Amino acid sequence: MPTFTYEAMNSVGQPVKGTVEATNSDEAIAKVRAQGNFPTKIKEKAARRGGGGGQRKTASAGAAAQPRRAKRGGGGRAPTKLISLFTRQLSTLVSAGLPIVRSLQILEEQQKPGPMRVTVRLVKEDVTEGASLSEAMKRHPKTFNALYTNMIRAGELGGVLDIILERLSEFMEKADALKRKVKGAMIYPIAVISFALLIVTGLMILVVPQFEKIFAQQGKALPAVTQMLMETSRWIKGGGWAVIILAPIGLIFGIKLLKRTESTAIYVDRVMMRIPIMGQIISKTAVARFSRTLGTLLTAGVPILEALDITADTSGNAVYREAMTKVHNAIREGESFATPLRQAKVVDSMVVNMIDVGEETGELDNMLTKIADTYDSEVETLVSSLTSLMEPVMVIVLGLIVGFIVIALFMPMIGMLDNMS
Repeated sequence: MPTFTYEAMNSVGQPVKGTVEATNSDEAIAKVRAQGNFPTKIKEKAARRGGGGGQRKTASAGAAAQPRRAKRGGGGRAPTKLISLFTRQLSTLVSAGLPIVRSLQILEEQQKPGPMRVTVRLVKEDVTEGASLSEAMKRHPKTFNALYTNMIRAGELGGVLDIILERLSEFMEKADALKRKVKGAMIYPIAVISFALLIVTGLMILVVPQFEKIFAQQGKALPAVTQMLMETSRWIKGGGWAVIILAPIGLIFGIKLLKRTESTAIYVDRVMMRIPIMGQIISKTAVARFSRTLGTLLTAGVPILEALDITADTSGNAVYREAMTKVHNAIREGESFATPLRQAKVVDSMVVNMIDVGEETGELDNMLTKIADTYDSEVETLVSSLTSLMEPVMVIVLGLIVGFIVIALFMPMIGMLDNMS
């Protein structure tokens, strides 16, 4: 019978190593758990055959495995929707009692050709070779981030992987739903603004130059408004249209470039959070995200210091990342959660008070989830308000632009009609 070496954590969290005899890795994991330990790594021990034959076999196995390891992480980035669906299905299969390898094999067959299928296949191969599920997923950071892998690890150590997978899928579905609502609300105003710019640019390039020829034939001085319009038309026709198109792209690229360093990223995020209405959406979205992330991790049993590190890394906002780092350092020195968060001044007093109550009652994870739900609904309300506000504003601005063009073109024509009469 094959022998498996294992690394595990005992009931008090101390590392344990040893060997067990089993027919396969699943049986070995079951035996380790029966001893009261939580396995983190299982690997089949190579059998020795006659004078060093076992070493030759191990070397050849390592050489054969090397090309596969080189390909780890090569699955590419998979869409969030596919990862969420995969998590939900894996939770169902594990809850039904299927072994991890068999569950991964079933899910691999269900995936369409693409990055997700490649990633699931590589994870299955690693688990088959003896790695834990969290270790195998950690080799694919483009698909499974630190939040995902740490929750999986917590589920493995606690023997509640199916429950953790279900909570993780719920977390991803709610986060993805909020992101889609914000993006969906922005599509309409962006489309209207784009079409408005396209129409105005077309007028400036095709229509205004024709009037300029007519006015030039009269040989008379044009009103200041008309001269301004003609100069703008010449500038757009001479290459200004490229500036209009490239300016938004350059702005987005510049913001991403500035956010590569921590100091400038904090400055950019602070400025964006001060924009009327849009800043509130950004701020409340960040609060909802870090509350839900931290609450989900604490519910899964991840230690609070480690959970704060993961929350900071996945916050997506430099201001809140800095705040979470300060909270982490304060808790490590023996302070409470609420005090450094209040000093950071990045959340409302209501959030600080709810976290304070959660600490006192031992329900911090549930309180954080309630905060996330509250702020999710507030973000939806703000997004709807922003969309409703932008519709009349865009109509007014577009009307003013078209009105300016019409007045600038008709003022010289009125003078021409007076001269003719």
